[in-house]
Amino acid sequence: MRPKILLVDDNAELLTLLARLMEAEGWTPIAVGKGHTAITKIKSEKPAAAVVDILLPDMMGYDVAHALRNAQVPFVFMTGVFKGGRAASDARSQHGAAAYFEKPFEARKLVEALRELMPVERPSRAAPPPPPAAHEPDFDVEVAVEADEPIEPMELTGKVVLTEDGKVSAVLRGEKVTAASVGVPSRPQPAQPSAPRPPPAPRARTRTADLSRTEGKLEDNVPELITAFHLAQQTGELTLQKGKVKKTIYFETGRPCFAISNLVTDRFGPFLVRVGKITTAQLEECQAAADRTGRRTGDILLDLKLLKDTEKLYYVAQQVKAIVYSVFGWEEGEYRIHFADRAAQEAIKIDLHPANLIVRGVKKLYKPERLYRLLSPEERLIPSPQPAYGLHEVELERWEAEILPKVDGTRTVAELIHVAQRPEHAVYGFLYGMLALKVLDRT
Repeated sequence: MRPKILLVDDNAELLTLLARLMEAEGWTPIAVGKGHTAITKIKSEKPAAAVVDILLPDMMGYDVAHALRNAQVPFVFMTGVFKGGRAASDARSQHGAAAYFEKPFEARKLVEALRELMPVERPSRAAPPPPPAAHEPDFDVEVAVEADEPIEPMELTGKVVLTEDGKVSAVLRGEKVTAASVGVPSRPQPAQPSAPRPPPAPRARTRTADLSRTEGKLEDNVPELITAFHLAQQTGELTLQKGKVKKTIYFETGRPCFAISNLVTDRFGPFLVRVGKITTAQLEECQAAADRTGRRTGDILLDLKLLKDTEKLYYVAQQVKAIVYSVFGWEEGEYRIHFADRAAQEAIKIDLHPANLIVRGVKKLYKPERLYRLLSPEERLIPSPQPAYGLHEVELERWEAEILPKVDGTRTVAELIHVAQRPEHAVYGFLYGMLALKVLDRT
């Protein structure tokens, strides 16, 4: 019988990722988001071990630990708040934790700690029966598809950081890149008088995804999925699918480092046309040569002297950034998590800090009406007791840094907009970006 592992945390996406890791070890995950539910599961499921977050929405993890000790179930703590040697020491001496992990932590070490708690006759490590197509490539990048909806223009900063073996190998700087829109009317529209924004519909985010599976519905949870990889310092892949379009983000120890897409406009040649580096005629010449020789587009562009070596690196990195940022614009679809390390095969990898990626993705790709749905003007925000990232990890504009101390629960979102003296959608984007990082929380 497969040992059961109780996982207790209110971060649904982190639970999904940890559950998949448990399954890969041949264990059965029991994933719950609240302390009271966890205590019930201790009695009904009789887990072999447990992983408990200390700060839960309905009680402290110490109370769950008390119930685990009474049931003689070994456990480890994880926390994003109570850090330092004293907290770890107290967790062991006063509450009986076998180990203590501060977020972000290496999921590999968590698994190793749990192995030590398993019965001596633990089963050999074997992956459970996977969902369909898990043994086959989930992502068919060779079959390119056309976009079935317009693609908005995207601005990218003129800086890319390349990595090798997890370390910075080069920082390339160039002009800011704007990837032109596709299928969007270019004719300027007459200016419309601004109409008062209707009251937002009641916010409802119901999650029905099975937390023991590696897949689920993509709603507004791209930031949370990226954060789950960060908190677990996990290497793997996050594949997102919307209709026929598939995009995969590669992670290396919790940081996004590469991305691929089956969308024609995301491919290297068409991307260079979108950013104005080459013309459509030059792309057609290059593609004809590629068809004759079987060589890659980038190599042919070098031969034709349409690109230099450093320019190739720069624009490949910008292409990857564009693919990663584009998924922030998706409000529907599906996601799947895999723990393969295909990123290791890529010659060019970039360094995208997840905190800045999330903030920029929200501010660049979330449309005003989406932000108004996710955050109402009457809401009051407060600093989060359990931030997923430190403020030192986030690059803030000056006005953002000035308004952040005023987000203390005494002002509504509407009042903060008035104080900021900035466009409404800009303040909404900043505030929701901070919510997505769990730097801010709702009262």
